[in-house]
Amino acid sequence: MSYVDEVIARVSAKNAAEPEFLQAVKEVLESLRPVVEANEARYRREAILERITEPERQIKFQVSWVDDQGQVQVNTGYRVQFNSAIGPYKGGLRFHPSVNVGIIKFLGFEQIFKNSLTGLPIGGGKGGSDFDPKGKSDREIMAFCKAFMTELSRYVGADTDVPAGDIGVGAREIGYLFGQYKRMTGLFEGVLTGKGLTYGGSLVRTEATGYGLLYFADEMLKAHGHSFKGKTVAISGAGNVAIYAAEKAAQLGARVVTLSDSTGWIYDKEGVDLAAVKEIKEVRRARLSEYVKARPNAEYHEGRGVWSVKCDVALPCATQNELNLDDAKALVKNGVIAVAEGANMPTTLEATEYLQKHGVLFAPGKAANAGGVATSALEMSQNSERLSWTFEEVDAKLKGIMADIFKKSAAAAEKYGFKDNYVMGANIAGFEKVVEAMLAQGV
Repeated sequence: MSYVDEVIARVSAKNAAEPEFLQAVKEVLESLRPVVEANEARYRREAILERITEPERQIKFQVSWVDDQGQVQVNTGYRVQFNSAIGPYKGGLRFHPSVNVGIIKFLGFEQIFKNSLTGLPIGGGKGGSDFDPKGKSDREIMAFCKAFMTELSRYVGADTDVPAGDIGVGAREIGYLFGQYKRMTGLFEGVLTGKGLTYGGSLVRTEATGYGLLYFADEMLKAHGHSFKGKTVAISGAGNVAIYAAEKAAQLGARVVTLSDSTGWIYDKEGVDLAAVKEIKEVRRARLSEYVKARPNAEYHEGRGVWSVKCDVALPCATQNELNLDDAKALVKNGVIAVAEGANMPTTLEATEYLQKHGVLFAPGKAANAGGVATSALEMSQNSERLSWTFEEVDAKLKGIMADIFKKSAAAAEKYGFKDNYVMGANIAGFEKVVEAMLAQGV
């Protein structure tokens, strides 16, 4: 049995109840076969694959807080510090009822390679809680965030582990978390990214993942003789990533016709009105079904269906495994030329393989959505220097980083004989840097 197969079998046996984590490990290790086989004796001796698939530290803690009725509520908090070979742990916090240790491990594992690709000194980590911010008052969210950070504060720090936001954790939550960290430690430092601009945040951070996705996808399209100009784009999600991907797509000359949330999706053949979407989602925190009141000619549909719409480019920006094999078949039938992942692992393995087999350009999330964490690392740099850069400075650095990630992914894929397979290219390019650092630092 090959080294890759041995480790997949071992990880599968040890983590049988964690399907998302197993999916991520299998996808990455399968694509690393060429580079592992070229160095099998050394990697096996140094247990590289075992070490990279086992978190350096897993922290699980109780979060007790009091709701508006005076009732004590109890949630579970997590922080998985996966790999620190190239820098302090870096990865978001997710507050959502679906959160469990397997989800956090999958996200933390992906983060190792994504962070490596940015070229910045940040390791892989992830955290969160099964707390649901929806329907909670501001006071309840503050109470939860304070309780969460009271526990988490002993494990994080500007040079140790720097969390950020993710699903359910936006600017409001980051503010409450930062305030509690400062109270607990007496330190005003860059322990969190995604902070408000008045207390150490970076311009472009809100837009970064969506903008970065478009910068990467644009590089991929240009490498194959295409551009966004005149293209029809379907996007899922209605959070930061989706909204700012839609904004940048429009700036690049495309027409975005769909967005979605957890209850349904909109189709606006004239092009989605982003001002209306921002008012609904960012100001009123309402459902996307409200969109048709502002745009009566648009359509609102309950449930799933974004990928049934005819488009040139599809950008899944909602959540993991949202684009399945049937969706991939529908996209191919409708003539899609490119799919770029804005969320973490939003495309199932079967769907990814089907799209690649049918000649669709495919940009994996760990490369295409690295703009968020890249700009987080730029925020860390500004905090360390006690400086603030302009919007244009940060945006230019982001664009350069995303172009560089595309070049590295393309070059690694071609080097091992898999030209234009950006999944393999991104995994290999991210892996090689981390392994070099692990080997240099010993056991």
